[in-house]
Amino acid sequence: MTHTILSLLLQTQIPVDTVDTIAAVANEVAATAETVVETAEPLNLWSLMLKGGFFMIPLLLLSILSIYVFIERLLVIRKAAREDKTFMERIKDYIHDGEIDTALRLCQKTDTPAARLIAKGISRLGRPMNDVLVAIENVGNIEIARLEKGFPWLATTAAGAPMIGFLGTVTGMINAFYSMASAGNNADITTLSGGIYEALVTTVAGLVVGVIALFAYNYLVARVDGVMNQLETKTMEFMDLLNEPAE
Repeated sequence: MTHTILSLLLQTQIPVDTVDTIAAVANEVAATAETVVETAEPLNLWSLMLKGGFFMIPLLLLSILSIYVFIERLLVIRKAAREDKTFMERIKDYIHDGEIDTALRLCQKTDTPAARLIAKGISRLGRPMNDVLVAIENVGNIEIARLEKGFPWLATTAAGAPMIGFLGTVTGMINAFYSMASAGNNADITTLSGGIYEALVTTVAGLVVGVIALFAYNYLVARVDGVMNQLETKTMEFMDLLNEPAE
C-alpha cells in the first residue's frame, strides 16, 4: 500500500523531500497498526464474563443452582421410574394366598413410589373400596410432590435470569451514556465500550441461563408425568386385583 501511495505522489510531481516525509509517516502508521493488531487480547468466555459487571454474579449462581437441581432431580426421577415387571404378579399371588404381611414386606423392600402406593392400599384392606382408593391417591400426590421438589428453582431461573440480564442491559447503557456525558468533547468509542459490554454481555448471559433452565424444567416435568402415568397404572391394577374373586 505504501508503494502505491509513493507512485501516486511521484506522478503528481510533488517535491522529493515531501514525498519522503509522507512515506515515513505512512510507514510509521502501518507499523503502529500491525502492533495494535498483534497486541490485541483474544476474546474468551472469562473476559466476557468479567466485562458483564455485577449482574453476572447472580446469573452465575442461578446457573450453578439450576445445574445442581436438574442433575439431582433427574437421578431421583430415574430411580422412581424403575419398574419391576413381576412386582404386581407377586403382590397378586400373595394377596390371593392371604399372605398380607409378605406382600407388605415386598413393598417395603422394593422402595419405589409405586410400591409405597400398593403398601398403603394393602394396609387399608377390609375397608370400603372408596377409602382404599382415596388412601392410595393421597400417597400418590405426596410422591409426586416429592419428585417435584426443587422445580420452583428451575422455573424461577427460567423467568428471572432474562430479567436480570435486561436489568444489566439498562444499567450498562446508563453507564455508557454517563461516561460519554462526563467525557464531553473527549468522548470516543473507548468511553462507551465498558457500558456497552456490560449491556450486551448480561443480556446474552441472562437469555442463555433462562433458556437452559426452561428446557431443563420442561424435561423434568415430562419425566414426572411419565412416573405419574406409571402410578395410575399400578393403582388401577391393584384396584382390579381387589375386585377379582379369589381362586
